Amino acid sequence: MENRKEDVAIRKTGTTTVGIRTKDCVVLAADQKATMGYFAADLDAQKVYKLTDKIGLTIAGGMGDAQTLVRFLRSQAKLFEVERENAITTKALVTFIANILSGNRYYPFMIQFIIGGHTGTPQLYSMDAVGSIAPVEDYTVSGSGSEFAMGVLDTNYHATMKKDDVIKLAIKAVQAAKKRDVMSGGHSYTIMVIDANGVQELSKKDVEKIVAGM
Repeated sequence: MENRKEDVAIRKTGTTTVGIRTKDCVVLAADQKATMGYFAADLDAQKVYKLTDKIGLTIAGGMGDAQTLVRFLRSQAKLFEVERENAITTKALVTFIANILSGNRYYPFMIQFIIGGHTGTPQLYSMDAVGSIAPVEDYTVSGSGSEFAMGVLDTNYHATMKKDDVIKLAIKAVQAAKKRDVMSGGHSYTIMVIDANGVQELSKKDVEKIVAGM
């Protein structure tokens, strides 16, 4: 048992992910540093994923577990659409994820998700490794840099913010964590916007332009 504890400590990972909801959209953001213990294994890691044309998520925790689940969720969402001739809703997909995680609670996937979607209205959820669902009205965070990011959100968020301002706030929140949390970092930021038009992931060039103007 002691060896198992040591192994978990060695494989400990860190990150900072953010989800913000307004009346018009959901913005998901994350840093790009992937770690293996105290080794920075990747500085351009993908931590925000598109699941459907209207739904995306952020990941915190084990990359292998997260990528496995992302592939499975994409295929199941597509299968749902083919079988029912209708796209899966955000709430339905969140419930499906919760059932998977709860069913594996004795040998859990080492992850935490923030799920955002716009299937009728903007919706945001936070979910832990055993499948508990927490609907989010305004904003949420996950990962080792959560405290630093949450401080920025608590201070600057307001419900009437426009999309461009929400994007900047998401970047500022992750930026604060990158400065103070040793497990968060990377070359840039991954930003995904989900609104009535669907999922849009900002290009690296667009993100750098926004950061330069802040």
